[in-house]
Amino acid sequence: MPIDCFTRLLAGSAMASLALSGCASGGGGQQLPPAAFVSMQEGPGEEYVIGALDELTIFVWRNPELGAQVQVRPDGRITTPLITDMPAVGKTPKMLADDITLQLSQYIQEPLVSVIVNKFAGTFSQQVRVVGATTKPASIPYRANMTLLDAMIAVGGLSEYAAGNKARLIRFDKGSGTQKEYAIKLGDLLRKGDSKANVMLMPGDVIIIPESTF
Repeated sequence: MPIDCFTRLLAGSAMASLALSGCASGGGGQQLPPAAFVSMQEGPGEEYVIGALDELTIFVWRNPELGAQVQVRPDGRITTPLITDMPAVGKTPKMLADDITLQLSQYIQEPLVSVIVNKFAGTFSQQVRVVGATTKPASIPYRANMTLLDAMIAVGGLSEYAAGNKARLIRFDKGSGTQKEYAIKLGDLLRKGDSKANVMLMPGDVIIIPESTF
């Protein structure tokens, strides 16, 4: 083989190795697995954490007069019959039900309490935020097994001038305590119907969609 061809071959191999190592290191080009692949391994999502402005139904078995439909106040508290200013934000429905049970046990014997979240707002850590070139940027309460397609439907899709295939997903990695950036192909997903571009979301994800430059 001529020396110049061999040199070019080595250079090409080195560039390929660098590209692969860059993807593995968690840079902007890192890819997430398609939702169709990971969905087969899904279990229940993380239990919902109550946020300010959530609407709750509190049911007390055999004591309906002690139940209520309430909205969590901006200060994170709720008030129900016999209970004033109970902290609710940051708790799961079961945790809140246990706290209400403890308070009501001062008045009735062995209360059975359940808490249902009727309308979700969620804490910031439980929301998915979509910003940039979309029809209506928004913070969306995370739901178990939510996908990228679900989030884009909720915000009305891409704007006319969106560079969908240059979008990025920012995710906080609890293990390393750092943020990771992933490339996502919104143009392929929404305009070409490419199911491989659909990925699973996590609470706290931020989707950033740039505009095209002409």
